[in-house]
This record gives sequence, C-alpha cells and structure tokens, in this order.
Amino acid sequence: MCYIFSFMFLILSLIMFILSFSFLMNDMVNLIEIWGLTLNSTNFVYIVLLDWMSLLFMSVVMFISSMVIFYSEEYMVGDLTKNRFILMVVMFVFSMMFMILSPNLISILLGWDGLGLVSYCLVIYYQNVKSYNAGMLTALSNRVGDVAFLMAISWMMNFGSWSFIYYLDFLYNNEIMMLISSLMILAAMTKSAQMPFSSWLPAAMAAPTPVSSLVHSSTLVTAGVYLLIRFSNCLSSIHLHFLLFISSLTMFMSGLGANFEFDLKKIIALSTLSQLGLMLSILALGESKLAFFHLLTHALFKALLFMCAGNIIHSLGNFQDIRFMGGLINQLPLTCIYMNICNWALCGIPFLSGFYSKDLILEVMSMSVLNIYIYLIFYISIGLTVSYSFRLSYYSLIGSFNFLSMNMIKESSLTMLKGMSGLIFLVIFMGSCFNWMLYSTPIFIILPFYMKFMTLLMVLIGMIWGLEFSKFSLTYKILFFYNLTFLSFLGLMWNMPMISTLGMNLNFLKMGKTYMKIFDQGWIEYYGSKSLFSVLKKMLNIQIISMNHLKIFMMLLFIWFMFLLLLI
Repeated sequence: MCYIFSFMFLILSLIMFILSFSFLMNDMVNLIEIWGLTLNSTNFVYIVLLDWMSLLFMSVVMFISSMVIFYSEEYMVGDLTKNRFILMVVMFVFSMMFMILSPNLISILLGWDGLGLVSYCLVIYYQNVKSYNAGMLTALSNRVGDVAFLMAISWMMNFGSWSFIYYLDFLYNNEIMMLISSLMILAAMTKSAQMPFSSWLPAAMAAPTPVSSLVHSSTLVTAGVYLLIRFSNCLSSIHLHFLLFISSLTMFMSGLGANFEFDLKKIIALSTLSQLGLMLSILALGESKLAFFHLLTHALFKALLFMCAGNIIHSLGNFQDIRFMGGLINQLPLTCIYMNICNWALCGIPFLSGFYSKDLILEVMSMSVLNIYIYLIFYISIGLTVSYSFRLSYYSLIGSFNFLSMNMIKESSLTMLKGMSGLIFLVIFMGSCFNWMLYSTPIFIILPFYMKFMTLLMVLIGMIWGLEFSKFSLTYKILFFYNLTFLSFLGLMWNMPMISTLGMNLNFLKMGKTYMKIFDQGWIEYYGSKSLFSVLKKMLNIQIISMNHLKIFMMLLFIWFMFLLLLI
C-alpha cells in the first residue's frame, strides 16, 4: 500500500509542477465553478482555483508526502495497524488539497477541519497518556481558530457568496471585510501556532515521526500562512502591525526556547515555530510572495530534517534525548550528512535552498522603514536559529559518544535512506530554481556594507555561541544562566504550556470540585434524592396502601363507591 500511494503522489507532483510552470509562464488563472444551490440569495458554489501558486504548493506537498509515505514503509515496520496509519496520512494530504485548491470559505472549512480532526487521530496514534494530553491540547487550541472561521462564514453571508477571492480588492476598507480579516488572522494564528497558541506545536511531537515530518513541513502548520497569503490583499495596516508584532515575538521566543531544549524532535518543532514566525512577519511587511517562497524552501529541508531525526531515533532504540547521542557521524554517516545539510539550509548558509529565501527576506526587511525593535529582533532570531542548529549538531553528531555501551547502531534501513535521498537534491538545488521561477527578473538589492554583511555576521556569532553553549553544563556559574528558575522559564516557552493547560482549566476544575462538595455531596444530598424520599415517606405515610391486605382493598372499594355517589 505504501509503494502504491507513494508512486501515485510522485506522479501527481510532477504533473502539477509542470502545470504550475506553464500557468506561471502564460500568466493563467483557471476558476472551475460547480453550482450547488441558492438559498436566501446566497449561492452555495464549490470553486476550484487553479493558478501557479496553488499548483506549485500542491506539487511540493505531494512530493514530500510521496517521500514520507515511502519512508513510513520501514519506519512503521513493526506496527500491526500500518495500513490504517498510511490511510490516515493520505486523508491528511487530501484535506490539505481541499484547503489549497479552494477560494471559498465553506470548502476551505472542509479541508481546515479535516486537517484538525485527522491530526488529532495521528497525534494520539501511540495511545498513551502523553499522546492523549498532546492530542487534546492540539485539538482544543485549533478549535479556537475553527470558531473564528465559522464566525467569518456567517459574516460573509452579507456579501451573498463565500468566495472571498472576488471581494479582496474593492472591499479593502469595508468594516465587515475588516472584521472577517481579523477573524482570519485569529484562525491563522491558531493553526500556525503563533503566540499565545504556541504550546500545541511541540506537544504534537507525540505523533509518529513521519507524521511530524509531514505536519511541520508542508501541511497543518503552513495552512494558516497559506490562508493569510491568499487574504493578504485586504489586510489593513492595523492588522499588519499586529501580525508583525505577534509573529516577531513568536520567532524570538521559539529560537530562545530551542537553545534550552534537550528533546531532539522538540528542538526541530521549535525551529518550525521560529520559521513560521519569520514567514508571517515578512507577510506583515507586505511581501506575501516572499513569504510563499520561504514556505516552499522551508518545507523541503524541514521534512528531511525530521526524517533524519526519525532515522536516528529508530537506530538508537527510541531514545530522543540529545544528551544520549554524540559521535553518530561514525555509525550513521549518510544520515548525519543529510542532517547537517538541512541544518545549514535552515541557518541560511549561502547557496543552499534556505539561503535564497532567508537572505532575501532579511535584505527586504532592511530596506523597509521600521523601528529598531523589528530590525534587532529579526537579526537576533537569525543568530538564535544558527545557535540551536549548531548546538544540535554538536550534541548529536560531533560530541563524545554517550549512548549505551551495549549497542548496535548501523545504517541498515535502506528504504528510509531512499526516501531521504529523494529530498536531499531538492534541499540543495530547488532554492535557486524557485527563485528563477517566482522572480523572472533578477533581484538586485543595494545596501551599505555593514547592513549587507549583517546576516553573515549574525550567522557567525550564532555559530560560535551555539558551539560554546553546548560545552558548558547547567552546573557552571556562567552569567545569569545559573538561575534555574530563569532557565526553566526559557526552556518552557515562557511558561506557555502551563498557561494553555493549567491556566485555562485549573480554576474551572477547582470550582467544579467545590460545587461537588457543597452541593452534590452536601446540601443537595441532604435535601434531595434519598433524604427527600425518606422525609416524604414519613410525612405522607401512604405506604400502607401497598400492603397486600383484604381489608385495605375493601376500604379502597368503599371510598371509590362514595366518590361515585357524590359525583352523581
């Protein structure tokens, strides 16, 4: 089953890539309308939007899905319900297809809710307490955005159609459209895990690694970014300023948190969060095409990074703590090479795919008229990205071997390596190809010398800081890092998981407990149920009627006759 779906998605990916190139060259947009019904002057129409953006994004999603499903064949080899897992992944991909292809809020909701429901099933796949907690946190955080989406649908009935693409340009200052845009931003913030909804993203790491690879590269978390790219024409300056502040703060918070994390998958999850913040912040600066460019390049190297992490976890007997790793370059050479290339692409090392989008984002940001906060937080976040990437490489690939002395680590998983090898060429070469495709004229940005080299400088500082930070443990009294309260604050994403769980439900649970003690097991127990029954029994004393005596029946018959005589 894995090979069939993998081959099918690969063929579809190639077809869509050729179509997107053709649409882009000829500047074509195709709208296919399937009429449903008309109710109260509102049209229920299913629309399929085919333009270069939807086709190119679908091509990338299909290609990554193809490699991930192929990879799953060996990763899930001992699982008894592997076919069920593959079918859920396929449903997940089709939900994303619904979302990408539709410019209509109703049909987007089908894909949007499909992503939420299937992601819940995949997060709780291993069926333990940690998975259930993570699944509930993921589902409930996303429900906030779903409610915003439903409210936007009800408000769009004022326009007579839910096809928002027709209204983006000329309803720019309309109050209802501004309200709908606000609701769309809220929906995108929950789906793309921006603050204060960030805590579900690392928690969703409870899912199997192939799912994490798919979710964090091109499907669930990018759905919010893609929606805002489509809505970018009608976002007002207030919306954009708000989005810029939130996304830049998310980017900084996740980059900082990843430097204090020891779980391999959570570090990569926080890295995804940081990149989502980068995409939304450049979108908020008015460069939606550039945000889409980074979305595509990021999808490629992040999918491969998770697949490498999965191979390492698989080989190390399901250990995820990076402190148990080290020196893996000797045992898993190809996986480590792939992982290092992905880390370099993530850092924006020149001429890998991440460099083309990331460097362009920073140079465009440097040309904008902004305050010092945005300028600094962008560059500090870039430095933090490089720092945690090199810390990860040091702990897992370069440092001393810390695993169990009785081990048998070797690169024997050929199917997984083939799936990973399918992506590595795209990670290296597709950044420049996307650049040539999306920008037909070469982009030439002139900046002062120190601003031009600011990116490279921050990369070097981050590299040195990451390597130095890896060498000292928490016992060393270095600067303010000795304070364990401060360390836990940074490592726990500024206490956001606590706020999202205990902060949301603790007071309600306490109130429920108090209510139960005072009412259910207190006064209501005294005045209700059994107590009420016994009091009534004492007061009325009519229990005698049910006693099976002949004189009682005779007495009741006499009363009945008397009653009839009185009525006559």
